Amino acid sequence: MDIVVTSITFLIPIFLLAFILYIIRAIKGPTISDQVLAIDAMTYDVAAFLVVLSIYLRIPILTATAIVLALWIYALDIYIAKYLEKRELGE
Repeated sequence: MDIVVTSITFLIPIFLLAFILYIIRAIKGPTISDQVLAIDAMTYDVAAFLVVLSIYLRIPILTATAIVLALWIYALDIYIAKYLEKRELGE
């Protein structure tokens, strides 16, 4: 169990650094596609972070929350892709 706690303690700063980099890319992204990709990656990382946090804190409901969040992210990706495609075609 000590190796799990040690590895999770090592992973938390990496996740926080990734969140900061995603936020910078989302704000400064040169195109809307870059911003969407940064927000998409950040939310998937939030879902993964929830799973890691559920293991660390031993709260299993966080895993179910991460699954629901990942499904919402996927649905949002499809919606944004269709919107950008229609806008690009001029419809």
